[in-house]
Amino acid sequence: MNVADLKGKTIALLASGGLDTCTVTYWLKENGVDVVCFTADLGQPDETDFGAIETRMRACGATDFVGVDLKEHVAGLGLEGIQAQACYESRYWNVTGLGRQATTAGILPEVKKKGLSVLAHGATGRGNDQVRFQLISNMLEPSIEVYAPWRDQEFLNRFQGRSQMIDYCEQHGLPIKASRDKPYSTDANLLGLTHEAGRLESLETPAQFVTPEMGVWAKDAPDQGEDFTVRFENGRPVSVNGQPVDTLKAFLAANAVAGRHGVGIGLHMVENRFVGIKSRGVYEQPGIELLGTCYGFLVQLVLDRRGRELFGTLGDLFAKQVYQGYYNDLCSQMIRSAVGEVSRLVTGTVTVHCYKGQVSYVKTEAVPRSLYSNDSSMEAEGSFDHRDSEGFLRVLAVHARALANVGQVRR
Repeated sequence: MNVADLKGKTIALLASGGLDTCTVTYWLKENGVDVVCFTADLGQPDETDFGAIETRMRACGATDFVGVDLKEHVAGLGLEGIQAQACYESRYWNVTGLGRQATTAGILPEVKKKGLSVLAHGATGRGNDQVRFQLISNMLEPSIEVYAPWRDQEFLNRFQGRSQMIDYCEQHGLPIKASRDKPYSTDANLLGLTHEAGRLESLETPAQFVTPEMGVWAKDAPDQGEDFTVRFENGRPVSVNGQPVDTLKAFLAANAVAGRHGVGIGLHMVENRFVGIKSRGVYEQPGIELLGTCYGFLVQLVLDRRGRELFGTLGDLFAKQVYQGYYNDLCSQMIRSAVGEVSRLVTGTVTVHCYKGQVSYVKTEAVPRSLYSNDSSMEAEGSFDHRDSEGFLRVLAVHARALANVGQVRR
């Protein structure tokens, strides 16, 4: 699909209010396309005035604007990531991937209400977001067609990158937030922030080049640390520091505590994009890092060896599924169902200490399904008799000696 196919039509645009969507909206208007902008309120920490997004998009030519409050939705998805301990390539909590799922799934019903059949987005043709927006839309609303300007030759002829887009917006007096003074791009929701592009594309640029927006660098955190206590019941947070919470409030509280102590701030990562290239980003993910670490301490207590092995595999796979835009397919449904069997066992109170970017264990209490007991004690207690291990080791030794006897052990 290209812009010529859309001339004279009205389409929907997933609009963040950033440089790309401001540019796309005005450019489409210039090419005879009416644009209705749909924006998700995901608790973006870089947008203190959500209403300002509507003002910007209308100034850029939008014929209508629809804002959708999806803060609870994205918080619920963040909890699913925590419950699966799903970190992409072992470090990244998928804060953008989960945000894209919330945005697309939450806005598609509103697009249908408006009677629109084409959904556009401003994601680059080199990135992951184009895949997420496309696949999520295709799975949830197969009748909706997706238009991507960054894959339209007409758009590419006009814009080669951010500098040309900034020039274009300035020439037309569009109220963009981007400037040449901020040499990187930021994407945000209440789960975290992604900083990339511009100067960050050079691996000689340190992560500290970024100005944190959800907290401080660890070196700038207070010299006095802070305890954080959260209680989970059947996998869900129900209180933080003794105060009742729902999932959204738990994330907001965790963001505040973790952020001011530099936890989860400034994660440098060179990751493998789904399209087959590597990209560099600097991430802020304070609350999900703090809550996820606390949840992990409880998972250690309730899973046995075989359950833990499968759980780790499921978490790694779920992280990849979310990253690649497959949250809604059968594989992800199966994973969420299996992880749910673990979540119902995760009840307990965890206290950790946040200090200079680190989260250290303090204690766990009231964990009714914990498998940890005094059977492992070095003292004379518990039901495990040391002498019972003699036969156990003799059985294991049969195999170990066989390996050596037939030359399968490199000495």
